[in-house]
Amino acid sequence: MSTLVTIPYAPRQFQREIHALLDDKRFVVAVCHRRFGKTVCAVNHLLKSALICQKPRGRFAYIAPTFRQGKAVAWDYLKHFASAVPGVTVNESELRIKLPNEAEIRIFGSDNPDSLRGLYIDGAVLDEYGMQAATVFSEVLRPALADRQGWALFLGTPNGKNQFFDLAQYARTSGDALWGFVEYKASQTGYVLQSELEAAEAVMTPDEYRQEWECSFEASVKGAIYAAQLQQAREDGRITRVPYDPGLPVDTDWDLGIGDAMAIWFSQSTRGGEVRLIEYLEGSGEGFPHYAALLSSRGYVYGQHWAPHDIAVRELGTGKSRLQTAAEFGIRFEVTPRLQRSSAGQEVEEGIHAVRMLFPRCWFDEQKCLRGIEALQHYRRDYNSRLNEFKATPVHDFASHGADAFRGLAVRHQPPKAKKRQEEFPGLPSQGGRSGASWLGG
Repeated sequence: MSTLVTIPYAPRQFQREIHALLDDKRFVVAVCHRRFGKTVCAVNHLLKSALICQKPRGRFAYIAPTFRQGKAVAWDYLKHFASAVPGVTVNESELRIKLPNEAEIRIFGSDNPDSLRGLYIDGAVLDEYGMQAATVFSEVLRPALADRQGWALFLGTPNGKNQFFDLAQYARTSGDALWGFVEYKASQTGYVLQSELEAAEAVMTPDEYRQEWECSFEASVKGAIYAAQLQQAREDGRITRVPYDPGLPVDTDWDLGIGDAMAIWFSQSTRGGEVRLIEYLEGSGEGFPHYAALLSSRGYVYGQHWAPHDIAVRELGTGKSRLQTAAEFGIRFEVTPRLQRSSAGQEVEEGIHAVRMLFPRCWFDEQKCLRGIEALQHYRRDYNSRLNEFKATPVHDFASHGADAFRGLAVRHQPPKAKKRQEEFPGLPSQGGRSGASWLGG
């Protein structure tokens, strides 16, 4: 027996267009100005889809850049609109609602992509997709949608030319019948008073205004730390095709994670001082056996593998450090030297300075290093609106892993501090020169 449910939601004209497009297309990219009401629109489309789902145990997901952000932005909306459904149950700890037809809607954060692995999903919203890792959709969500031919809505306001830009371009120009595209500028919708837009424009830079209110992808990422260096590299033609040179050993620089992403830069250094970034890889939820096989499959002649200092810390459960564990699988790490500092924050700042100093010597393979370049592009400082300044500490998000690994690469290209390193990690081999190139595991 059917039950009529009235949701207390009255979509405005352009929100109705998004709903209608999702009824016609399987994948929709919606580029929206600030205060458009995209989250309310998204939550209600999830709720409608879950209520009318004819498949058993329907599963729907709202995916924010972080779990905390999803809770702050969408959870209250979801509970509010779902409260009109008789018999709905709410799970606060999992940010999940269950409807009487056994369908569920759940909040996720793309900062923990493993929470989405192994699931089937009938419909998903990726909010602020430009602030999420590019692999969240291609490697995690897209397979989850395959079983039952689920749909996906990509929402956001531009934040530079990133994966959201790429997807918007594809949806707009490819002619793929599965994809739809819409764009809503504040000057078009009338959702924000003209007086408010004028007041905002008076205190924002032209780039900020065009990005936030007029949906410009050309404006740079706000607070981006390496924006100028990347722009110069593009103008100089140093982001191009950079082939592997068999005559030069390949060094790797790592940012180590467990649940977080594992980031690896592959580089070759020339006698003339060039640093050639020939490949960049990321992964999550895998151990050293996986990465040992991955490195071996590349066929490179390796020089040295570099990891941050915490690789030498012994783990309580095993009594061994990850340095020792990696060595058992043929990855023999050197520990990246640490810069002089009085605090962790100052060490990061010195590392950022080292990256900026190294950048003019760097060449990047535009295809094999694409994700790493995106990480550097989106490595940014958050803005403190109360103090009207950028915060000192960089934002920790999907871009942090690649940027941290690259910072390690830059630091080791500074004059070595062997004495300090030996004091911190007695018994480790000195870093004064190579011991000779070798195959992985040799």
